[in-house]
Amino acid sequence: MTGTSRTIKVDTLARVEGEGSLYIKLVGERVADVKLKIFEPPRMFEAFLRGRHFSEAADITARICGICPIAYQMSAIHAIERALGIEIDPAVRRLRRLFYCGEWIESHTLHVYMLHAPDFLNYADVIEMARDHREVVEKALRLKKIGNRIVQLLGGREIHPISAAVGGFHRVPTKQQVRELVPDLEWALAASCEAVQWTSSLEFPIFEQDYEFVALRHPDEYPFNEGRLVSNHGLNIDAAEYEDHFQELHVKHSNALHSVMRGRGSYLVGPLARFNLNYDKLPAAAQEAAAKVGLQPPVKNPFRSIIVRAVELVFACAEALRVIREYEPPAAPRLDAPNRAGSGQAITEAPRGILYHRYALDENGLILSAKIIPPTSQNQRRIEDDLREYASHLVAWPLDEATWKCEQAIRNYDPCISCATHFLKVHIDRDKP
Repeated sequence: MTGTSRTIKVDTLARVEGEGSLYIKLVGERVADVKLKIFEPPRMFEAFLRGRHFSEAADITARICGICPIAYQMSAIHAIERALGIEIDPAVRRLRRLFYCGEWIESHTLHVYMLHAPDFLNYADVIEMARDHREVVEKALRLKKIGNRIVQLLGGREIHPISAAVGGFHRVPTKQQVRELVPDLEWALAASCEAVQWTSSLEFPIFEQDYEFVALRHPDEYPFNEGRLVSNHGLNIDAAEYEDHFQELHVKHSNALHSVMRGRGSYLVGPLARFNLNYDKLPAAAQEAAAKVGLQPPVKNPFRSIIVRAVELVFACAEALRVIREYEPPAAPRLDAPNRAGSGQAITEAPRGILYHRYALDENGLILSAKIIPPTSQNQRRIEDDLREYASHLVAWPLDEATWKCEQAIRNYDPCISCATHFLKVHIDRDKP
């Protein structure tokens, strides 16, 4: 390959959420350029929020993502509750964890079985995979439906739920309603343990990176809504300090801003970060499932994130069962949230990683400014760094195989940019450097 130049170009990424493309320039055995291009137009949600009452923020931000609307609702609500000085009922807090469990079950099941597994088994998509693995796909559909059921019960509907509110929920379920989830969740817990076994049997490229993992950490539990933001390189901050340590940068080839740590560069958020920083907070069922397949921190191979997501499925099912068995309805579905001026920040753990929200309110409760930094924009620089290193291992591969492997490397992150089937137009240019 010495003395030749090749361009790997993927015009439309698929089995990811949204619209993006990939460009990699190889000169000999050197990677000369990598661009993960996000060309989906800016959606202007921060501008939409200005001038709206804080009570509208949860429903507006839920529309940012059809797969993880709860993450956007919870980040918005927690930030506004901090601005208003509201302390929620512990029973409401538990319900919010159950709510998040539903979203993680939905999202992780979708990614593990339908978006990522076809890469490892050499299928173009899950429809093709189902011809040979019908039982696996049917099990995945049942798992996802159980997550949907949790979201519908707590949120009022499966897509863009509407019950979450500042101070609590507009409506809360009865003990009987949540107890009715138990049989399905017991099945889901067993199925999730099987998912860990199944994903661990896949073949993974030998590829490890020295990441700075960033995730929430709570003293008593695996993180969803609360905790300090920490890293394996010494970061330990409150959400209010986030913008002192992180910044967004505009790059010409992307409509999504790149997030970096000030003075430190790219970092990684999501399942690998949570697992490596919070393994000791996983419930026994999740730790046992990981131990059976020899998975323990540190996990530095991003391709093995599919196993970690399966372990987090075990966690979400076990946590949902724990919350249900301890559930007592709150004295009131929500607390009053009077108008007042203030500002607040919050970080929650979306399925794909940390999601930061900041709001400033005036004395009438109207939103003066909003800032939202989603997980994929935080990971985008890190994805490019992975591709820059990984592509150097692929210089001798045929173009179609090298392209497939690079797409798979992107899907390790489950980037949230909207869904498609399978990609693409690819071409290669060969010339002398």
